[in-house]
Amino acid sequence: MQLLSALLLCLGLLPLGILAVEDDKTKLANRTIDRTISLRTHSIYAPYIDQDLQNRWWDFGADAYINTNKHVRLTRNAPSQMGWLWTRLPVTASNFVVEVEFKIGGDSSHLYGDGLAIWLTKGRAEPGPVFGAPDNFDGLGIFLDTYANSRHAYSFPRVVGMLGDGKTSYDQAHDGDANSIGACSANYRRTNVATKLKITYIKDAYLNVKIQYKAWDDWTECFTVPGLVLPNAPYLGFSAMTGDVADNHDIISVTTYSAILSNPDAQRDKLGARVAPKTSLAPSWAWSILKVFFGLGIVAGLLYAYKTYVLTQASGRRFDDFVAGGRKMPGFGGGLGFGDSKRF
Repeated sequence: MQLLSALLLCLGLLPLGILAVEDDKTKLANRTIDRTISLRTHSIYAPYIDQDLQNRWWDFGADAYINTNKHVRLTRNAPSQMGWLWTRLPVTASNFVVEVEFKIGGDSSHLYGDGLAIWLTKGRAEPGPVFGAPDNFDGLGIFLDTYANSRHAYSFPRVVGMLGDGKTSYDQAHDGDANSIGACSANYRRTNVATKLKITYIKDAYLNVKIQYKAWDDWTECFTVPGLVLPNAPYLGFSAMTGDVADNHDIISVTTYSAILSNPDAQRDKLGARVAPKTSLAPSWAWSILKVFFGLGIVAGLLYAYKTYVLTQASGRRFDDFVAGGRKMPGFGGGLGFGDSKRF
């Protein structure tokens, strides 16, 4: 039975396997992200720079520096540091996914700060008071805030999202409470696993933020904002700042994808039948029937092989019984007595 289940699973005939694949996709009403295409112009990873000690797609500045084997360090674990990393080109894809691997940590286990920010904004590469970037920004800021400026009912470290309109200031005194479009608490500082943040944006329809900090490939939902509208072609950037308290703020890698959505439900004709794609060689039900017959054929072949094996074993035992009935020779372990020299 286990063998049969394994065969059916491999052939794709078990519905649970199909459901598991569908559950992995991001659901958007009656659509999903069908596939993604990596955007090299908005991705960065070791060694971060080319032979000319530059990166043609990214800029970094202020106190930021690059360790080609490990990270882009935005700030060292020292007071009054500020650094940034920005793309040179805007993100022109309507729908995209940004996955950032980062690391925040230092020597202290109780006093540390201030945090790291991820930006999708009209402006780029300017210093400022909001995690090392300008205030009154136009676009999206996602803040990985590790230092509480006031008392809260929730815990820190924390992830906070803000949609800026170019006029509204960040509520720094209360850690963004007045501006928050979504937030969650997550202990992503000094972890034993890779810490990552994933941002999924569907143009004018959907923003989702997830974080990985508990275990590898264990994503925790942080917040979702339906109907969010970003500026057209925003720049992607990262910045960090330290004050009296400090931390190392590192960007390990950034991978950006253009997201291709699945088509909405196809138009149906008057009879309610779905029109088969022109490129299809056979209806989908025909392939399903072929899969079933193929699976049954494999099962029948295995059963036949097993039956043949059983019969062969039984025949061997009958031959052994026949041999055991013959006259054994003295001094030998068995036989029919044909080796007895006294008979010749």
